[in-house]
Amino acid sequence: MSKLLSKYHKPDQNKRTQHISPESANWRYVHFDVYELNAGESIRLPASENETCLVLVAGKATVSTAQQRFEQIGDRMSPFERKKPYAVYIAPHEVTEVTAQTHLELAVCQAEGKGNYPTRLITPQDIEAEQRGNGNNRRYVHNILPDNQPADSLLVVEVYTDEGCTSSYPSHKHDTDNEPQETYLEETYYHRLNPPQGFCLQRVYTDDRLLDETMAVYNKDVVMVPKGYHPVATIAGYDSYYLNVMAGPTRKWLFTWEADHQWVNSGIYAEKHSKS
Repeated sequence: MSKLLSKYHKPDQNKRTQHISPESANWRYVHFDVYELNAGESIRLPASENETCLVLVAGKATVSTAQQRFEQIGDRMSPFERKKPYAVYIAPHEVTEVTAQTHLELAVCQAEGKGNYPTRLITPQDIEAEQRGNGNNRRYVHNILPDNQPADSLLVVEVYTDEGCTSSYPSHKHDTDNEPQETYLEETYYHRLNPPQGFCLQRVYTDDRLLDETMAVYNKDVVMVPKGYHPVATIAGYDSYYLNVMAGPTRKWLFTWEADHQWVNSGIYAEKHSKS
């Protein structure tokens, strides 16, 4: 099995199903965890030097810190309802308690914090939605914490890809600190499939092919992208959702297309599919 793939496991004694740390991923910036709680259960997240973005992938919860309390937030029981999520930005050095009001699937996204921004609720009304691409390369995006919204390091987005389509495509990379062309950003993909027995395919590869991994990714698995291109392809019968977390030394999403496939962005491709 690829070292870039973290398989889902049932909740452990801490209610956690995924745990990606800089040590386990062999990188520096991104921390990512997923918790599953039953109604009435709680978790306590210790204070750290990291900033945190809590994303309610599914379910309702109350989120509390010493200074803030957000009661019974959440508006979808499954990400495949395609409603925009609720999220909470947590400033560094704050202990956080999360209590599930219903069954709760909670993503905890973390990266280096500088303490520049206070804890705040991110509501669906705060999140921009957009369609990207055309034809068999169309996908639908919820920009939870994009680079035009306040944070020190984190970039967080969720993406829907219909059956038989690609996303994170044409292949692109952000593994070089070379502004204004490209920024270095580590990235995790938390995958969900509908129906849940399905799978999708994700490839992670570099120009020199010294890294070239293709993975069958099942429901609630995580793919780590330390460098290289990282497209996703769905298969017939199964729609895809994934939650992306990115962070690096500069909080900008600047990337480079792979030249061979960049033509899929062109009007030629779009016109071809507008007629089909």
